Amino acid sequence: MASGSARRAGARLTNLLYGSINSSTPATAASWTQTGLAAGELAPFGARMASNQVVRNRMKSVKSIQKITKAMKMVAASKLRGIQGKTEDSRGLWQPFTALLGDAPGVDVKKKVILTLSSDKGLCGGINSTSVKFSKALMRLTAASGPDKEASYIVIGEKGKAQLQRDSRKNIKMFITETQKLPINFSLASTLTDEILRTVQFDAIHLVFNKFQTVVSYLPTVATILSPETMANGVETGKMSDLSNYEIEGSETQAEVLQNLSEFQFASVLYNAMLENACSEMGARMSAMDNSAKNASDMLDRLTLSYNRSRQAQITTELIEIISGAAALEAS
Repeated sequence: MASGSARRAGARLTNLLYGSINSSTPATAASWTQTGLAAGELAPFGARMASNQVVRNRMKSVKSIQKITKAMKMVAASKLRGIQGKTEDSRGLWQPFTALLGDAPGVDVKKKVILTLSSDKGLCGGINSTSVKFSKALMRLTAASGPDKEASYIVIGEKGKAQLQRDSRKNIKMFITETQKLPINFSLASTLTDEILRTVQFDAIHLVFNKFQTVVSYLPTVATILSPETMANGVETGKMSDLSNYEIEGSETQAEVLQNLSEFQFASVLYNAMLENACSEMGARMSAMDNSAKNASDMLDRLTLSYNRSRQAQITTELIEIISGAAALEAS
């Protein structure tokens, strides 16, 4: 008997509260509609229901982000497998130049060009910031070496361009973007080399890129290419003793051989640097998207726990109010 009377009292109380909502003014009904919830869902506990709806929307957004990050991780992993083999093969193209000419990052010349390789897309961790920091450090070292020294930037990649333009816009001689829309091959590297040699004059050029180590690590690297005139001076002064041990055969002069050697070295090193940087970018994007997916999963767990607690508190409050209303009706 007591339970039956409590149910009847709860039903009367619910009808009374629903009736107050349904009989509200049109302006009030419109205000409920603006929240994106039905009037029946809001009544009789509108504030709590709206709070739960916000949490549900947040959970839905986090799930969508988690799906995107997982998909981006899989795409980066697929691209990494395809480009890693080309990167390892390209290392044998520029290593003979290092053995023959050496690498002189601290070469003392008047005109230096710092070629910074970066990506056109983001969401790959701090790989682009690392290249920019190394490029700025080389610029500061060049400026500190003497007032007669000149240094300028050549930027490949949209992200490096955006960062260097903030405080070094006047030092940028040339920037190249959207190179990743085309497959990275030696023809692309040769075309970029011809364009750079035709546009910019230099005594030495420093290529700043990220050398691929593993999927989770990369090494910021600087490769130096000397101009033919600087090479000739090195041969005359004996600084390039290995090169001076070779004799030139045929009709070509030493200047012509050094010119061709410098251009081929530039194209070979640039080709390897683009592959190394692209490979490091894919590895960094895999790690970044994996961390993002894990963070989304942790956030989803916290939101689910918060939603369950709020829902349980709401149910408990509803039961208490129904029982209290039934007790009040019985007392009256």
